Amino acid sequence: MYFDAQGRLRSMLTSWTSLAEDDAFSRTAAGRSLFRIDDLLQLAALLEEGRQRRRRVKQITPHM
Repeated sequence: MYFDAQGRLRSMLTSWTSLAEDDAFSRTAAGRSLFRIDDLLQLAALLEEGRQRRRRVKQITPHM
């Protein structure tokens, strides 16, 4: 946990820091891969969801 620039208490996952123990993926990848397949699949799903939302939004033109 830490305080941000505005003084609010924040936290982050230990796995995002150097304090986390190496897991099986990290040991097996040995620095050859920075991303896990599960994380990449989740990212792809989020990007696709964003694309679909953009298609549903109608263009708004300013009234002049």
